[in-house]
Amino acid sequence: MDPSLRISLLGELAVTRNGTPVALPASRKARAVLGYLVATARPVRRERLCELFWDLPDDPRGSLRWALSKLRPAVDGTEEAHIVADRERVAFSGGATEVDLLAIRARLLDEPPFLPPEDLREMAAQLEQPLLDGLAQAGAEDFQLWLASEREDALLLRRNVLRRLALHPEIGRAEAVKWARRWKEQTPLEEDAARSLVQALAQTGREDEARQHESDFFAAAKAAGLSVSGPLMPEASVASGETAHHSRPVEARPRRLLRKQQIGFCRSSDGVRIAHASIGDGPPLVKAANWLNHLELDCNSPIWGPTFDAWAMDRRFIRYDERGNGLSDWDVKDITFEAFVRDLETVVDALGLERFPLLGISQGCAVSVAYAARHPERVSGLILVAGYATGWRIGASAEEQARREAVLTLTRHGWGTSNPAYRHIFSQTFMPDARPEDLEWFDEFQRLTVSPENAVRFQVAFGTIDVREDLPKIQVPTIVFHARDDERIALDQGRALAAGIPGAEFVVLDSKNHILLGHEPAWHACMNKAKAFLAHHNL
Repeated sequence: MDPSLRISLLGELAVTRNGTPVALPASRKARAVLGYLVATARPVRRERLCELFWDLPDDPRGSLRWALSKLRPAVDGTEEAHIVADRERVAFSGGATEVDLLAIRARLLDEPPFLPPEDLREMAAQLEQPLLDGLAQAGAEDFQLWLASEREDALLLRRNVLRRLALHPEIGRAEAVKWARRWKEQTPLEEDAARSLVQALAQTGREDEARQHESDFFAAAKAAGLSVSGPLMPEASVASGETAHHSRPVEARPRRLLRKQQIGFCRSSDGVRIAHASIGDGPPLVKAANWLNHLELDCNSPIWGPTFDAWAMDRRFIRYDERGNGLSDWDVKDITFEAFVRDLETVVDALGLERFPLLGISQGCAVSVAYAARHPERVSGLILVAGYATGWRIGASAEEQARREAVLTLTRHGWGTSNPAYRHIFSQTFMPDARPEDLEWFDEFQRLTVSPENAVRFQVAFGTIDVREDLPKIQVPTIVFHARDDERIALDQGRALAAGIPGAEFVVLDSKNHILLGHEPAWHACMNKAKAFLAHHNL
C-alpha cells in the first residue's frame, strides 16, 4: 500500500509523493500512457497500448517498453511497484494511491444525502479542469476517442456536483444562485436546472430576473420540442413572502430516482468487469443489455429516460452494460452471444437475486430467452420488446446479408470519426420517427458508448444469434411486443418469437420505431400493457 502517492488526472497530469511534486517524463506519450492506465484501472494488452499510442510501422513494443522504463521511477514506491507488467498486459496497481477523478467518482456514487459543501466546492473546482489537459494529441485516433469519452463522463460528474451545490440545504441563498446558474449553463434544456435557478433567484428577491429566466426557458424548450411539467416558479412561492425564502428548489421525482441509481461492478467467469445499476424501490425487474448501453449517459437521455423513469417508479429496476461498451470493460477477447448470456448470469448472481421477471429489448430478448431456458427456477416472467430468435446471418436473403455487410464496412472505417453520418445509419433505422434532436443525441451517444472495433464485433455477434431451440423450453408468463412497421427488425420476426414460446401473448404496436420513444402513443400502450401483465401474474 502506498498512501503517500497522489495522482491528479484533472488538469495537467501530476504526481506527488508526501506532498512533493514528482518529475514526470518529458515525453507526452509516456505521460499519456500513465494517465490511461491510471484512469482505466485495469490490465491492458500491450498490443492495445501500442495501437493507442504508437501507430507506426517501426518498433511499437520497444517504444512502450521505453515509456514504462521512464514511468517506473516516477511512480513506483520503495516497497511497491505500481507499474505492473508481464509479457501480455500492463496495469497500474494503485493500492491506496489517491487519484482525484476516481476519488470524486467514488464519493458521488456512494450517494450520501448531502456531502459537506466544502467538499463539493473543491470537487467543482477540480472538475473545471480538462481531464489530462494537453495530452489529447499524444496518441492515435482511438486514444483521442477514449479521452473524449472520458471527458464527457467528467462533465457529467461536474453537473452532478453543481446540482448538489445548487440544492444543498446548507448553502446560502446568494451562493445557491451561483451554483444553480452554472448548473443551468451546463444543461440549458434540463427542467430541474432551470427550476433551481428560477427558484434561487426568487428566494433572493430577484423576482423579475427569475420570471425572465422562466420565460426564456419555456421558449427554448418549446423550440426544441420538449414538454415542461409545470411552472418553474409557482405563484405561491413569490406571493407567500418570507415563507418562500426558506424553501429549497425541488427536483421532479423521476429525476431524483435516476440520480439515486446505485452503480456497482462484478466480474464474469472470464475476468471481464461488468457494470450494473439499480434504480428505485420495490420488486426487482432486470433488463437484459441491448445495443448500446452506458449506465451514466443513458439514464437521463431523451431516448431511454422516460422508460427508465416509468419502471423505477414502482420497481427496483436493474440494468447493466454488457461487455465491450459503456462502463464495462471494452478491451475483451470474447464478444459473442454466449458471453452476453454469461454477463446477465454474472450480474443477477452478484446481486443475489433469487427470482425475477426479465425485460428484453432487441437482441436482449434472445439473451433473456436463453437465460430463462437455462435457469427456469430464477425467471418468473418475460417482457420482450422488438426482439428476434435468429440473427441476420440466419435465413436472411442475399440482398439483406449484402446490406448488412456494407454497414459493417462503413462501421469499420467511420464509426469513431467526428462525422455522425456513419452512426446515423443506425439511428434512422432504430427510430425513423424520432425528433432531429433525439437522433443527434443518439448519434453522439453511440460514439461515446463503444469503440469502432467493438461496434463491428457486436454486429457480427448479433448476426449469429439463434435461440429457436430454447423457445419451447420457456414455461413462464411471456408477453411479446413489436412495432408494426419496425424498420430494424421485421414484424414477422417478432411474431415468430412469440409463436415459439408456449402461451406467449403477442401485442402489435402502431409505430415505426425499433426503440419506442416516450412521446409516442405506442410507448404508452406498451408500458401500460406491460405493467398490467406484471400485476396480473403477480410478478
